[in-house]
Amino acid sequence: MAAPQAAASVGLDYAIFDCDNHYYEALDAFTRHVDRALGARGVQWCEIDGRKYHVVGGRVSGAVRNATFSPISKPGCLYDFLRGNPRGESPLALLRDSEPIPAHYRHPEARLRVMDAQGLEAVWLFPTLGVLYEQLLQPDVAAVTKVFTGFNRWLDEDWGLAHAGRIFAAPYFSLCDVDWACSELEWALARGARVLCTRPSAAWTKDGPRSPGDPVFDPFWARVHEAGITVVIHAGDSGYNTNGYADDRFSAAFGGDGESGYGKPTLKSWSIERAALDFLATLVFDRLFERFPNLRVASVENGSEFLPYLFRKLESSGRNLKHWYREPPAETFRRHVWINPFWEDDVVEVAAQMGPDRVLFGSDWPHIEGLPEPAHDLAAIRAHFGPDDQRRILRDNVRALNALAPA
Repeated sequence: MAAPQAAASVGLDYAIFDCDNHYYEALDAFTRHVDRALGARGVQWCEIDGRKYHVVGGRVSGAVRNATFSPISKPGCLYDFLRGNPRGESPLALLRDSEPIPAHYRHPEARLRVMDAQGLEAVWLFPTLGVLYEQLLQPDVAAVTKVFTGFNRWLDEDWGLAHAGRIFAAPYFSLCDVDWACSELEWALARGARVLCTRPSAAWTKDGPRSPGDPVFDPFWARVHEAGITVVIHAGDSGYNTNGYADDRFSAAFGGDGESGYGKPTLKSWSIERAALDFLATLVFDRLFERFPNLRVASVENGSEFLPYLFRKLESSGRNLKHWYREPPAETFRRHVWINPFWEDDVVEVAAQMGPDRVLFGSDWPHIEGLPEPAHDLAAIRAHFGPDDQRRILRDNVRALNALAPA
């Protein structure tokens, strides 16, 4: 556990459990344990105009402009820009303030030392690229399962799934093949996994897209229910589009001309929250939690401003379709779902809607749009919550989800 002086460094008498930390993938994360015979159906490297890109499923990916991550922009470099840009800074100039990739972005022992300095007890650790590539690989189900089997083996090899009892890296899973998902779950549980990661999306199977709550996936959910492991839906490429209102290609590029990227708002900025809303509501509509009452689902880095609309729709559905539900669907949602707001969201509003015991603190560190340091801005939590609720949000809620709770 984190040293007491590290916790004191952020003004608390306990260390924080950050539900949203990230690594930057090694250069061979998607190839080290993948049969080369998969070829262009998997993930390959190419070079265009002197810059290296991933080719995913035979298509050049522009999801990030620097897939090698070296040099890398500094953590939270867009923090002030995304808070209204008071100094009128160019996002491109902020991103160019980069450094060679530090060891703690790719190696767990170095990360533990940084966590001590940051006042972190533990972290959930998620992909940077791994949540972006399933969309590009579909509808090739075999390619998805082979690439992510290899990816998860890389993850276990480089990070471990429960390193030192403090770094809990989440294996990635997909429901595109339920037999594969069940097999991968058994592997993850045997390796000590405490949390699973998937994107909020319908599952693209050999028979086309299916709801994640479709009974065809019940063998997987039954095992999750039995094991009591938490499932995280993490922001990624969920395949959403704006029906022509904006350029829908998934990209972290920033426009510098005032007419693209962060220079101009578009409907694309709502895609992450739309995907989370649709996924979570569908689990309730499909009565997944009624079939498997021990399921725990956490929404991480998907924001929270969709919650008022979601609750209105759940309450409306509960009134109009009373015969369908065993209890009001909003109550089902609050019992089985935890929410990690964006740092710019109103955490007080989220706690009022969900209850303080269903709110998770996450920094998105070390990503450019996250916090510069995990404990950089705790003012709202400290100002509006008493000590017990502060502790729940900053540590205890994630602690509880991180512990297996077998049925």
